[in-house]
Amino acid sequence: MEEIRFVKTQNPKAKPKDNELGFGKYYTDHMFVMDYAEGKGWYDPRIVPYGPFEVEPATMVFHYGQTVFEGVKAYLNQHGEPVSFRPSANIKRLNRSAERLCIPKLDEGLVWRGLKKLLEIEKDWIPKTEGTSLYIRPLIIATDVSLGVRPSHTYKFFIILSPVGAYYAEGMKPVRIYVTDKYVRAAQGGVGFTKTAGNYAVSLYAAEEAKKRGYTQVLWLDAKEHKYVEEVGTMNIFFKIDNVLITAPLTGGTILGGVTRDSVISLAKEMDYTVEERLLSIQEVFDAYDAGKLDEVFGTGTAAVISPVGVLNWNDRVIEINGGKIGELSQKLYDRMTAIQYGKEPDKHGWIERV
Repeated sequence: MEEIRFVKTQNPKAKPKDNELGFGKYYTDHMFVMDYAEGKGWYDPRIVPYGPFEVEPATMVFHYGQTVFEGVKAYLNQHGEPVSFRPSANIKRLNRSAERLCIPKLDEGLVWRGLKKLLEIEKDWIPKTEGTSLYIRPLIIATDVSLGVRPSHTYKFFIILSPVGAYYAEGMKPVRIYVTDKYVRAAQGGVGFTKTAGNYAVSLYAAEEAKKRGYTQVLWLDAKEHKYVEEVGTMNIFFKIDNVLITAPLTGGTILGGVTRDSVISLAKEMDYTVEERLLSIQEVFDAYDAGKLDEVFGTGTAAVISPVGVLNWNDRVIEINGGKIGELSQKLYDRMTAIQYGKEPDKHGWIERV
């Protein structure tokens, strides 16, 4: 078993107060790092002081975007024990993304050992207030110095940690979503199912347009016909129509297979809801609203867990869902998911990993 080196920081930082955290503003004292070279494989796993990398301007990741990442969380459960929610699923998804971007796969066991050791070292950085957490960002970048368009022969993998505040600092409020059929995020045969930087870069322009109109995020439609709902900028999306929960299928390869999405499907089925993973047109959504059958709409993701949608705007027609209030199912799923994460409810699924 490969040893993970540890170099302790000589300049520990002051830890922020829980009520000052926000999202992605602070970083812990250490990070996990590992390198790859063709013919050598992944090597030198180590935990070192958090700090900058020195790279040349011609480093390939800057020019061709060969990079993948993940988002995971660690919490203190109700007994004060550090735990993480489904990290193995995120590590597996990182490897799926890596394969599509021609990045060598990681040893998943080694990554978990490295993350676990990093969390053990930085456990005092996990905020204690309920709803707060330690955000975990694993990332791989191409590091060859070359302007040739090809897969890199060298890579750097690292994990950084950031204490973050409660996503709903003032309570869970439904968000306003703008449906775009002018721009597309991903097409079949592309990289929509991966967590790569380009997917987020391509979403920014439409997201900024939506914000100017007073909306929080964009709901993307399919690239071919511009009619089927896919996902929102930072989360998967669900529609409760006539007591059936519907979400876009993963089979097209255009949306991210969310870990929270998968967890919600499991919990909803346990709650005796019918769940359909199928093509759903935006017209069907609005028709359901007109028929009084659109009960709830909500997004799912690591950051918010459940994000209820209160307003949808499509072709300048604005509809308010459930009176602009949180739906009953949205609230139940949020409560159950967070209860499992914080150890208030038994984990029957093996989702919680103890650090």
